[in-house]
Amino acid sequence: MARDIKFGTDGWRGVIAGDYTFDNVRRCAQGFASYMLQQGHAGDAFVIGHDMRFHSENFALAAAEVLCGNGLRVLLTDGATPTPVIAFSVVRKSAAGAINITASHNPPTDNGFKVRDHTGGAIAPEGLQQIEAMIPDDISSVKVMPAEEAIERQMLVRFDPAPDYIEHINKLIDLQPIRDAGLKVLVDTMWGNGAGWFTRLLGGGKTEIIEIHNQRNPIFPEMKRPEPIPPNIDVGLRKTVELGADVLLVTDGDADRLGAGDEKGTFLNQLQVYALLAYYLLEVRGLRGPIVKTLSTTSMLNKLGAMYGVPVYETGVGFKYVAPKMTETDALIGGEESGGYAFRGNVPERDGILAGIYLLDMMVRLNMKPSQLIDLLFQKVGAHYYDRVDRRFTGNREERQQRIISAKPETIGGLKVTGLDTTDGYKFLLEDGGWMLIRFSGTEPVMRVYTETTQKDRVQAILRDGLRIAGLE
Repeated sequence: MARDIKFGTDGWRGVIAGDYTFDNVRRCAQGFASYMLQQGHAGDAFVIGHDMRFHSENFALAAAEVLCGNGLRVLLTDGATPTPVIAFSVVRKSAAGAINITASHNPPTDNGFKVRDHTGGAIAPEGLQQIEAMIPDDISSVKVMPAEEAIERQMLVRFDPAPDYIEHINKLIDLQPIRDAGLKVLVDTMWGNGAGWFTRLLGGGKTEIIEIHNQRNPIFPEMKRPEPIPPNIDVGLRKTVELGADVLLVTDGDADRLGAGDEKGTFLNQLQVYALLAYYLLEVRGLRGPIVKTLSTTSMLNKLGAMYGVPVYETGVGFKYVAPKMTETDALIGGEESGGYAFRGNVPERDGILAGIYLLDMMVRLNMKPSQLIDLLFQKVGAHYYDRVDRRFTGNREERQQRIISAKPETIGGLKVTGLDTTDGYKFLLEDGGWMLIRFSGTEPVMRVYTETTQKDRVQAILRDGLRIAGLE
C-alpha cells in the first residue's frame, strides 16, 4: 500500500523525490477530483497554478491530467503565479475550486499541494478530511487524460491570470497616490512568485521599486527558506539601509505572506504588521467589520476591536479556519501569526501583494515612515513585544503533549499564569495580558513556542520556560 497522505495546516507537503512524487501528486489530485464530483461539480472548471520550486510546473500538469481524466475542466495558469492571484482567478472564472502546487515557505527540498473551494479560500477541515479519505491507496485507481488529448478536447486551457487580478486591485485602491509619492521601496520576492508584481502595479511614477531575489532559483540562496522572517530577510534589511529605502516589503515563496522592515533596517514582526493593517482599515480608511485572528496572533487586535466597536473572532491556526470564519462573518480582515492577511472585497485568502500595497498606502496617507507607524500604533494600544522559537523534534508526539499538559506551571518568565487555552496547541495566559503558546507545526516535524507580552525584558525568559515545558531544553 502507498504511503498515507495527510493534509496539515495548509495542504499536504513532502520532500521532493521522497514522498512528494508524481504518483503521489496524482493520487492527491484523484482524491480532490472524487470529492468535487461527490459535491456535484461534474463538468465544472477548476484553476490549477504553481510556484517556482523544482518541477512545480510539471507537478501542476500532472494534477491537471488527473482532473481532466475525471471529466473536469482545467484552467492552467501560463506560468508561476502568486497564490492570491490563483485564488482570485477561481472567483473571476466562476470555477468550482483550485489546486495550487506550492510548499509556500518550506525549505527548498519540499513541495506541496493546496486545495481551494469556489470562494478561492481554504476548504474547511471536514472537507479536507473527506478529500484525504478519497485519496486512492494505489496509482492504478487514478484516472488520467494525457495533456495533448485534454487540450485537443478543450478540457485543458492555459490562461494568463494577471490582467483580471490587476484590474481587481485597481478597484480596491487608487494606486496613483502611491506611484506619485516618491517613495523608495525595496521588495524582496525570495526567489518566488512575487517577482515583478509590485513593479507592475506601482511602476511608472516618482516612486521607485527595487527588487531583489526576483529570479527563479529553487535552492533559495542567501536564506534558509523563503519565509519572510529573520534570518531569511537579513539581506533585505541590510540592503534597505544601504540603498536608503523607505521600507522593505518581503513576499514569501508563493506571495501569500508579507514581511516588512522599516527605514532603519529593523524587522517589523508579523503581529505588528497585522495590527497596523487593522488600524489602517479602521482608522485611516474608516471602514468597519469583524476581525478574524488565529490564537497565535496579537492581542492588539482585541484592543483595536474594543476601541472601534467591532467584534474579534479567534480561530485555530491556519487559513482552513480563518477563511470559513471570514466568509461566515463578512470580516473586514483576517490573518495569522505567520504573516498571512486577507481582506474584505478580495477573496478569503492570504494576499501578500495587497497587504504590501495597503501598508504603502498607509505610509502615504499619514506621511509617516514605518518606524513612525509603529510608534503611532503603540500610542493607541500600548507596546507589545513578540518572538517565536521553532525546534525540530523526534519521538512520540502524544508523550510530548502529555508532558505539556502535566506541567501546570504557576509562572512563566516570572509572570503568573492565569489560564490555559487548548483550542489549538497549549496557550498559557499571563497576568500582563500576554501569552505563551506551544503548538506542533501542521506541515513539518517542528514544535513552535511563541509569546507576546507587554514587558520587553520578559520575552526571552518566557520562551526559555516554554522550551523547558515542551521538553526541548
